[in-house]
Amino acid sequence: MSIFAIGDLHLSLGPNVDKPMDIFGGGWLNHADRLKEEWNDMVDETDTVIVPGDISWALKLEGAMPDLDYVDSLKGHKVIIKGNHDLWWAGITKLNMLKESITFLQNTCYPVPGTGICICGTRGWISPGTEGFDAQDNKIYNRETMRLEKSIQAAAASGADDIIGVMHYPPTNDKKQSSAFTRIFEEYGAKTVVYGHLHGKESFRYGIQGVLNGVEYKLVSLDYLECRPVKLR
Repeated sequence: MSIFAIGDLHLSLGPNVDKPMDIFGGGWLNHADRLKEEWNDMVDETDTVIVPGDISWALKLEGAMPDLDYVDSLKGHKVIIKGNHDLWWAGITKLNMLKESITFLQNTCYPVPGTGICICGTRGWISPGTEGFDAQDNKIYNRETMRLEKSIQAAAASGADDIIGVMHYPPTNDKKQSSAFTRIFEEYGAKTVVYGHLHGKESFRYGIQGVLNGVEYKLVSLDYLECRPVKLR
């Protein structure tokens, strides 16, 4: 039983959703087919795969269902958090009734069965120190901080031996300075944190990678990983 991660699937498989990703570069050419091949080559049905947001370009849940059917068809159990483009995201109870192989995570945690590992996280937001960060950003940042703390408190209360944190946005600003997000992960003893959101070689360098104050951070956006999920445990 292993745990993998890959984010930012950016699917548009529905008949009324037209958002080809290859306009953003060759790394996105036929990315859904390439992802499925790589995913099912690496992942077994007993494995867990973390998907840190930006699943579908659809605006409503009905339009996102072909994309969620695609995710459901992939091997393993999928744990998904919301990304900034997941406008189709409906009530969490409704979402968690859709697919047996998918857990949608919001304000709580997911204990991986039989492992002592707990997955927790939130969408996140840009952090203070980012150019243009204003009062509205601060309001959202504080809200997402509270959501992360609620999720990771649930993980800590579960008695987990190993906490894996998940965010869609990077947990620091582009200067890679500490934030409320990184301090929460440190306080509760998270060992690994994965995030996505960043696309293209020019953007990858702005994301924190490696160990900061005892926590290992990994960028797992699809184009950064070249459609191949990364193994965490």
